[in-house]
Amino acid sequence: MIIQVARPQVRACRFALRRYPEGAGIQIQKRGVTMFGKRRPEALVVGAGPVGLFAAIQLAKQGIRVEIIDKDWRTGAHSYALALHPSSLRLFEELGLLGQVLDHAHLLKTIGFYDAGGRRAEIRTPDDNAFGGLAAVLRQETLEAMLEDALKAIGVHVLWNNELSDLESYSDGNRVTVDHLVKETVGYAVAHTEWTVGKTVRLDVPLVIGADGHRSTVRRRLGVDFEPAGQTRHSAVFECKTNADLGNEMKVVFADGTTNVLWPMQDGRCRWSFQLLDHAAPEQTRTKDRLSEQLGTGEYPVLSEESLRHFLKERAPWFDASIETILWRIVVRFERRMAGCFGRDRVWLAGDAGHVTGPVGMQSMNVGLREAGELAGIVAAILKQGESPTRLEEYNRGRLQEWNCLLNLQDTFRPGDTASPWVRQFADQILSCLPASGTDLAALAGQLGLRPE
Repeated sequence: MIIQVARPQVRACRFALRRYPEGAGIQIQKRGVTMFGKRRPEALVVGAGPVGLFAAIQLAKQGIRVEIIDKDWRTGAHSYALALHPSSLRLFEELGLLGQVLDHAHLLKTIGFYDAGGRRAEIRTPDDNAFGGLAAVLRQETLEAMLEDALKAIGVHVLWNNELSDLESYSDGNRVTVDHLVKETVGYAVAHTEWTVGKTVRLDVPLVIGADGHRSTVRRRLGVDFEPAGQTRHSAVFECKTNADLGNEMKVVFADGTTNVLWPMQDGRCRWSFQLLDHAAPEQTRTKDRLSEQLGTGEYPVLSEESLRHFLKERAPWFDASIETILWRIVVRFERRMAGCFGRDRVWLAGDAGHVTGPVGMQSMNVGLREAGELAGIVAAILKQGESPTRLEEYNRGRLQEWNCLLNLQDTFRPGDTASPWVRQFADQILSCLPASGTDLAALAGQLGLRPE
């Protein structure tokens, strides 16, 4: 049950408790106590993917009382982001997690650009690179487990099965409604289990960070537009076991109007992603799989070993490695979108809640990690040092500027005098395929003769 309360009641007292009719079925948190018996949080992070977990760690390390909630029951088993940019590696170095990350990662030293005829261009690891590679290939589920462990080590636990169901945002704070989800057995003739709301809690919290993905409840409650910034793409993704030594090269393949990529991984694995031109996957395929396997069901087309061999023959005939086993496969829907703004008042967005892009450059998650770190720093400065909340508007301007560039909406890169004819032909596609952002992106693009306008 949702109870509408007049806005002036909140403004009269900064975090005043509101009065509700008896028997409304809603538990109101008393001042100074959170929904689970601790002190009331100063910040609430919604979403426990890499961006949300990183935001919570950074907030806690700066002395902010933080809670982090996620509607799911655990981290994902299969996700599509699998590479960390140099900017992300620097962030993990600051946290003391770099060694652990690199122990589980496969370093990329080159990016090869191909068409059906073979190799056409390359980017190499810059001499001043501190990590020995352009990017680190690491499964998102492995990264999430590391970050959750790091968060537990500083005394903060993810509140799984807790869903943000309502958010009322004001200039001086927020009133949030959180539903705790429980499994119940239902059905008479055939019993089955489903998630139901076991308890609903409302509490006041000064600042909220929405890191709850492309279908963000936080963004929707704010009424922020999430407009398309390009065409929706669908990709057939195969994770395979191979006997070939794929080395340390990420292979980007432009063929017949499609963009495709091969990622080498640890333990003799690789991941191929092939763009589809004649298929529309349902929107739900963009959501992380929370089960142990994802084989492709429902509206997905059949992806067989023969499908993989057909893609390789048509788009990468030069790829002669044998495929021993297909470990999992799925068709994924990738959209290009950007939020009209990244928040207002005391509610702000980071990661996929504010932007989504294509599957090759892994830019949304990695830039999202930077956003989480920046937001955490601003929040700490506001709450602990008394800085003006107007700093959050600076965050908004910076996000809009960078994503307008990354999504090729404005201020993008163009071929310079040293760019080859082949690079000139594919310049518009190349930028979103580079595993970098900021000054790192400019350095990599520069190797191909691409310069910022």
